[in-house]
Amino acid sequence: MDFIRITSIEDPLFVKMHELMKEIFPPEEVLEFELWKEPLEDPGIRVFVAVYQGEVVGATEYRYYPDWNIAMTDFTIIGRPGLSLGRFLAQNRSRDLEELAHQNGKQLFGMFAEIYDPYQLDHHEFGGAKPMNPFIRREVLSHLGYKKLDFPYVHPSWKNDGEAVKGLDFCFMPSDENVCEIPSDLVIKFLTKYYSVLSTKPQEWYSMIEQLERKENIVLLPL
Repeated sequence: MDFIRITSIEDPLFVKMHELMKEIFPPEEVLEFELWKEPLEDPGIRVFVAVYQGEVVGATEYRYYPDWNIAMTDFTIIGRPGLSLGRFLAQNRSRDLEELAHQNGKQLFGMFAEIYDPYQLDHHEFGGAKPMNPFIRREVLSHLGYKKLDFPYVHPSWKNDGEAVKGLDFCFMPSDENVCEIPSDLVIKFLTKYYSVLSTKPQEWYSMIEQLERKENIVLLPL
């Protein structure tokens, strides 16, 4: 199995990856094909696919922020069971991030991720891919070391229609497992930058940011 980076929407592997995303994720979570052009060409955004026998069977997108020495996992797709894809993608992503932090003269502080909370919403369909079941994914990410940030979370729809997407937790995986809280300012700066690409955000999102501004630190809770 190969771990291959994609940097152009012209790459045939990207076409396959985007089709896989549409099979797996709800429509509001999938950025339109043409809107991927700039993100893929951005050196700070890392999109890799797992290729097995010529087919894209998994993918992960993540990014490293050298100014804050943190990373963000945008998504991980397990498109086929029985290939140890989760471990394959996580290990390759970790090695890449460790190298990026090393080039920055640091050890990675940690990584953010949005994680579905199936206990909030009853119905989640992920293209019939059993490994993408939100109950399974939540437990896997907990095993990896992710912890829930203690605040009610919403995010703007990637359709850029101003709708608020709920049913997720915003989480953080500290490299040092003894870390039990992180600065609220770091979360605010990150979320503001991360969603700057979307021009239309719901009022619920702005209200969430305002609430975070009233806090100094945010506690990390068990996932």
